[in-house]
This record gives sequence, C-alpha cells and structure tokens, in this order.
Amino acid sequence: MSLKRSTTSRQKPEPLVDPVRSRIMRAVSRSHTGPEIKVRQMLHALGLRFRLHRKDLPGTPDIVLPKHRTVILVNGCFWHRHKGCSKATVPKTRVEFWSNKFAQNVARDLKSQNDLKRAGWSVLKLWQCQTEKDESLRKKLSDRFLKHQ
Repeated sequence: MSLKRSTTSRQKPEPLVDPVRSRIMRAVSRSHTGPEIKVRQMLHALGLRFRLHRKDLPGTPDIVLPKHRTVILVNGCFWHRHKGCSKATVPKTRVEFWSNKFAQNVARDLKSQNDLKRAGWSVLKLWQCQTEKDESLRKKLSDRFLKHQ
C-alpha cells in the first residue's frame, strides 16, 4: 500500500519572518525602557526610593517601592494592549501569531497582578502613553505616594 500525499491539499507554510523585522523586534528591550527610565527619574526627583526588577516577586515588576508596599508596572501600549490607545495597533502580517502573542501577554500580566495583590502588594499600572506628559505623570505619582507623608 503506497501512501502518497496529495499536493492539492497542502497548506501553505507560514511565511518566513523578515530578517529586518526580526532584528528590530529583538532589539526591543524588556527592561530599562524609555518610559520606565522616565518614571524612575520622576520618582527620584520626588524623593522616593525604589528597587528595580525584583525577581522574588511575581512577574518581576519594573519598579518596587517597599516602603509603600507598591509595585509599578510600566507597560508598553503595543505589547500589553492598552485599550483605546493609538499605539496598540495590530500588525497586518501574521495576524494569528500576533493575536495569540498579545493574548498571552495580557493573561500573564493579569496573573502577575493578581499574584502580587494576593501577596499584599498594591499595583500601579502606568502606560507608555501616560509617561509622555510630564506634569500629568508627576501629579499621578505625587498624589499616590506623597499625600501620605
């Protein structure tokens, strides 16, 4: 008995990733991003001290303020799907891949936030687009952390 594959029923293979795009995506940093650095500078200017990327906490939060028992997550609007933000676009190629990737990111974020809250931490999520307006960011941070002092 001969097993022949039908050439007409073959599915097209997933297109290869463009090497230029691959290089660009690899260059996207997970930590010490521009928005994260901006938040850190502002916290420091407000006299607040913090720790970075504590691996002993769920999700390795970007910024940890132990005195306030608070973690700050500085999320990129694109990667973490900031609803209603113009930066949260979906690439036109490999839509299924990106949809799955974004869904996994959002699920992981939610799990980490819930784990942090269960461990007694307060979670402040800041979006990339929120870090672009200095006065608004300064007010948000000072209202959150300086009103208790």
